[in-house]
Amino acid sequence: MCGRYNITDLPGLQELLEMVGIDLQLPPPRYNIAPTEDVLLLHDGKGELARWWMTPSWAPEVSTKYSMFNARCETLTRSRAFQKPFKSQRGIVPMSSFIEWRTDDGLKQPWLITNEAHTLAVAALWDVWQAGDAPLLSCTLVTTEAAPAFKPWHNRMPVMLGDTEIPRWMDNSSEVPPSDPLFRPELKYDLTLHPLSKAVGNARNKDPRTMEPFGDPVYL
Repeated sequence: MCGRYNITDLPGLQELLEMVGIDLQLPPPRYNIAPTEDVLLLHDGKGELARWWMTPSWAPEVSTKYSMFNARCETLTRSRAFQKPFKSQRGIVPMSSFIEWRTDDGLKQPWLITNEAHTLAVAALWDVWQAGDAPLLSCTLVTTEAAPAFKPWHNRMPVMLGDTEIPRWMDNSSEVPPSDPLFRPELKYDLTLHPLSKAVGNARNKDPRTMEPFGDPVYL
């Protein structure tokens, strides 16, 4: 799963924007972003803010009754909420890093996870819900089974797209098959993991100092 992440204006993220053909100045750095907050969504040649907790277009109301901030890749073609977005409403949520909690000896320790470029292109789906004149753009992050090396941290992980996979995922004129290799539980690039302060457990804590790693890193 993926429930917290950071985005900073680093060169790698600007290069990602150029790769997908979007002319956009990244917003100021944001830390400890949590579900239901507005996030940067890249889709169909533009970047927009979207609510991170997808509300299907047919939903009677905006609600958090069901966990819609992540979408399991195994259910994309079976879920009423995800079928249509998977066909033609795909996008990317860019990240510099994300946070996962690992339990050791009964204690939960947060870890900061990133790659060498500090640039992660995470597969997302989006939809638009509207009541009256107030359309709501919202999104969900696609997850897959964890790669073997990642399983000590969680049994799920976000679908982190490789460079050759990004154009196919972003091309909403063509469907992506549910058996596509991009969903495989494997690492597309090396990851670095650092333990963090437990202060990140409070989603209201946006202080960048909480993202300063301590202790020995782990390399996957």
